Amino acid sequence: MPAIFGRWIAFVICLVAIPGLFASDIWTGEYSFNETYVGNATVSHGQKRVVDFDESDTEIRFVLTPRIPLGVLRLGVEYEQFSFGFEGSALLPNTLQSVAAVIGLDTQIKNSILLRVEAMPGVYSEAFRTGSNDFNMPFVIGGTYIVNPDLQIAIGIGVDIDRKYPVLPGGGIRWKFQPHWVLNAILPQPRLEYEVSKTVTLYVGANLKETNFRVSDTFGTDHGKPQLNHAVLTYSEVRTGTGLDWKINNWLSVNAEAGYQPYRTFDFYRANFEFDQDSSAPYGMISFHGVF
Repeated sequence: MPAIFGRWIAFVICLVAIPGLFASDIWTGEYSFNETYVGNATVSHGQKRVVDFDESDTEIRFVLTPRIPLGVLRLGVEYEQFSFGFEGSALLPNTLQSVAAVIGLDTQIKNSILLRVEAMPGVYSEAFRTGSNDFNMPFVIGGTYIVNPDLQIAIGIGVDIDRKYPVLPGGGIRWKFQPHWVLNAILPQPRLEYEVSKTVTLYVGANLKETNFRVSDTFGTDHGKPQLNHAVLTYSEVRTGTGLDWKINNWLSVNAEAGYQPYRTFDFYRANFEFDQDSSAPYGMISFHGVF
């Protein structure tokens, strides 16, 4: 609880500062702060079960977007921490966390084609350490073809050398097929949206998350499985739910969401050791985001 309280205090300080940046007309950028709580669930590996643990997922992202002749630079930082309520001698880490820079570029190839290249170099680990083997640099390359104002098609790839499959495709479509209805079917957060008003949007959808982390040099030895020392752990989950997004002004929107988590896995794939979800759980999420 103290750690979560500290993150909320940091967020409030940033939120107070953002209107000043916006009013100065010097900087442009975007930010987001998401806090998700997932109720008790169970995962298993063969006969080994880890039961009744909960999850807290905190995401903070702050990106400046200055314009240059080539397009729009994306320069910032992002932080994420998964905290799990494991008890006893669970063969899984209680905390997974990452802190990374955001370095990217948005540019226009033609009038109807937009391109984004973005890398997230940083430390992805069980606990923050300075070892070079905890460093990773996943990146994405994506393009959007604007068919018309109501229809856009996106394609792209995500690259992560620590992943079981280093290159994965992505993309989807955004289609406003009725005055108030939008099919925003773009991974990793496909949604069906209903625009109640200019400031309020309701939606149903999903969130697909997958990140790779390094556990500590002694994690395996400490848990009786030396092959897991400094191993790569791929954490994956899927959330499905419904939510509301309320745009208060340009620099502040509030997003509330609730639903169910039908899928989760902890995969030490290089050691052929995986925990799969045995029982799922409900979740709730609150998010603040905006541009300035």
